[in-house]
Amino acid sequence: METITIRISGMKDEQCVRLVANAIQDLPGIGHLEVSLEKGEACVEHGRFVSPDDILQAVVDAGYEAAC
Repeated sequence: METITIRISGMKDEQCVRLVANAIQDLPGIGHLEVSLEKGEACVEHGRFVSPDDILQAVVDAGYEAAC
């Protein structure tokens, strides 16, 4: 498994954190996931079935700006 850190802007509260976490967890091959409101980032462990671009797109589709 690989681990990436994604910077996420636009999260305002715990509801936003849950939306981002759910969007990422819906992808195949997601291992450990930690979304931090304070840091404005997500640390994602993922398998080879999902690319970093797929994870970024899931966050964008959930309504937030994301970058590696």
